[in-house]
Amino acid sequence: MLSVKLRSRKNQKNTMAASQLYVKPDTLTGVTLLPAGAIFKVWAPDAFSVHVIGDFNQHILSDANLLVKDGNGYWAGYIPGVKDRDRYMFYVRGEAGQGRKRDPFARELDLPFPGECVIRASDYPWHNSDYRTPMYHNFVIYQLHVGTFFTPHRPQRGGTFLDVAQKLPYLSDLGITAIQLLPIQEFHTQFSLGYNGTDYFSPEMDYAVPDASLQDYLTIINALFAAKGYSPLTFANLRGEMNQLKALIDLAHIYGIAVILDVVYNHAGGNWGTPNESIYFFDWQVGDNSNSLYFTNTGHAGGLVFDYSKDGVREFLIQNAKFLLDEFRIDGLRYDQVSVIDHDGQPDGWNFCQDLTDTIRFHKPESFHIAEYWPVNSWVVRTTASGGAGFSSSLTDSLRISIRKIIAEASNPDERPLAMNDLGSALWPGGFLQQWQFVQGPENHDIVLKDREQRIAKLGDPNFPRSWYGRSRARVGTGISLVAPGVPMLFMGQEFLEEKQWADDYQTHAGLLLNWDGVDSNDKQMKDHIRFVSELIRLRWKYPALRGNGFQVITSHNQNRVLAFQRWDTESGNVVVVVIHLSTFTKFNYRIGFPFVGKWKEVFNSDVYENWVNPNVYGNGGFANVANIPMHGMNYSAELVLPANSICVFSL
Repeated sequence: MLSVKLRSRKNQKNTMAASQLYVKPDTLTGVTLLPAGAIFKVWAPDAFSVHVIGDFNQHILSDANLLVKDGNGYWAGYIPGVKDRDRYMFYVRGEAGQGRKRDPFARELDLPFPGECVIRASDYPWHNSDYRTPMYHNFVIYQLHVGTFFTPHRPQRGGTFLDVAQKLPYLSDLGITAIQLLPIQEFHTQFSLGYNGTDYFSPEMDYAVPDASLQDYLTIINALFAAKGYSPLTFANLRGEMNQLKALIDLAHIYGIAVILDVVYNHAGGNWGTPNESIYFFDWQVGDNSNSLYFTNTGHAGGLVFDYSKDGVREFLIQNAKFLLDEFRIDGLRYDQVSVIDHDGQPDGWNFCQDLTDTIRFHKPESFHIAEYWPVNSWVVRTTASGGAGFSSSLTDSLRISIRKIIAEASNPDERPLAMNDLGSALWPGGFLQQWQFVQGPENHDIVLKDREQRIAKLGDPNFPRSWYGRSRARVGTGISLVAPGVPMLFMGQEFLEEKQWADDYQTHAGLLLNWDGVDSNDKQMKDHIRFVSELIRLRWKYPALRGNGFQVITSHNQNRVLAFQRWDTESGNVVVVVIHLSTFTKFNYRIGFPFVGKWKEVFNSDVYENWVNPNVYGNGGFANVANIPMHGMNYSAELVLPANSICVFSL
C-alpha cells in the first residue's frame, strides 16, 4: 500500500513539474497542441479537482492526468502523447458531485452528439489569395442560413458549409461583397436558427459532410479552386467541420467575398442536452439559489444570460471572438442582441462590450463588427473613449419599416398618399455620423421567418407576387436599400423574387426552401430580377457617391408618391440624384430640383428590367437637362419622366 501511495505522489509531482515547464501565464484556455503532447487548461474556480481523460490515456482517471490549479481558478497541465483528432473530456469533482464535462473551448465534437471533444490542429492549407477585407463603405451583405440556403442532398441532410461554397460563383456574379452566416456554433437541437448554441468554439456538426459522402464534394470543391487557378485540397484537408468551414471561407475570399459570422454573446442554450456535460453544468454548485458558473439566472430566448461580472466569462467570450477571427480568417462578426447584454447584463454588460471591441479592434483593426441593439442606439458605434460600445456598425430598422410600409400600402387598389416623407426621414437614422455605421435592408432572417412578415415581392402584390405590380414594387423596395446611405443587406433569395417566408426546419417546411429550381431553369422573371440587383450593386462601384457620406433629401411628396435625394462623395467629387416613384402610372414633365446645372446622365432606370430589355420602357432618353430654374430649395431643376413604380439615378 505504501508503494502505491509513493507512486501516486510521484506521478502527481511529475505532473506538476511538467505543468510548470510547459504552462505559461499566457497559455490559452482549451487545448494547445505541442509536438509530443498538449497543454490542457480550463476555468473551474470552485472545483475540488479536474482531470483530463481521452484516447491518450484510455479515458482512465489517474494522478498523471490531474491538472494543477492556479490562483485565478484555472486548472492546467501538460499531457504527453496527445495528437490531432484524439478525443477527450474533462472530469470535474466539486460540491455538486463529479462527472465528465465538455471543454467549453473544444474545437470540434464527436458523433453521436452529444459526444466527446476532439483535439484539432490548425492544419488547413490556406491558399494565398492576397484577399483583403473590404473597407467599411464597400460592404454589401448577403445574409444566409447554412442549413437551408442550398440543400441538394435532402432528405439525407440539409445544407452544409460545402453546399454554400458551391454557390460562391453565383454570389460573386451577383456583386455582393460579404456573406453573413446565421450562427454556426454547435447547438443541441436538430434544427435551429442558431441562436441557442452551447459549444461556442465548435462549428455545428450538422453543417459538415461526413467522411462517407466527402469524396464527391471534394471533386466539386477542387473544381471551384481550379476555376480560379488554385491548387486542390486532399481528402484529409477537407475532413471535419472545422476544415469544411475553413474551405468555405478560403473559397469565399478567392471569389472576392468577405465572411461575417453571427455570434450570440448575450445568452446561450435553450436546450443544454443530456447527460449534464455542457457548459451550463460546468463547475456547477448545487442548491436552490445556485447559479451556473457561466450564467446568471436571467432568462432570454429560452436560454440564460451570461454573467459578465466574472473575468472567466468575459475571457471566454472575448477569446471566442479572437479565435473566430484568427482560426477561420473571417472578416467580421455580427453580435446578436447587444441590447440584452446591456440591459440584462447590468451593471457589467456595457463595459464588457467595450473590453470586447477594444480587444478585437487592436487585434484585427480591419475587421467589421455589427451590433444588434433594439431600440436602435447610436452609442453602440461610438468610440469607447467617448463612452460608446465601440462597434463598427449597427443594425437599424427605420428604413426597413418605412420601405415595407410604403410597399404594402402601394399594393392597395388606389392611388392613396404614401408616407414618402417618412421614408426620406428614415434614410439616415439619427445619431450616426458615417453612412457605414448603420446596416439596413427590407428583409432579414427575423422579419420573414415563417408566421411573421411577408417577403417584399408578396408585400407588393399579396395575391399575385409575380404580377407586374409585385415585380416592379419589389424592384423599388430592394433598390432603395442599394442606393440609400448605410450598408445594404439582402436576405437569401431576395435577389430572385423569392416570395415565400423561410424556416430553419427543411424537413417539416420543405415548401419554404429557396426556389433554386427556378433560377437553374432560367425563369425569365427571376433572371431579370437578379440582373436588376446585380447591375444596381455594380452601379455602387461605378459611382462613388453611392458609397459616400454626403446625403440630402431634395423633395418628398406623399400624394404624388415621389421622393428624391442626392448623395455625394467629397473625395471624388461625384454627385448623384436618386428619384423614387411609386405610382402605377408614368408621370411626365415632373420637375425635380438638382444641385448643379448641366446635362446629367440617366445612369440607371429600373423600368428597363421589366421583361429585360423592356421594349416599352419609359424614361428620359439617357439624360436630363438641368436648367437655371430653382426648385425644392435647389438653384436648378429638370423636367423628368418618372416611370411607374421605379427608381431612376442621375449623375453628372
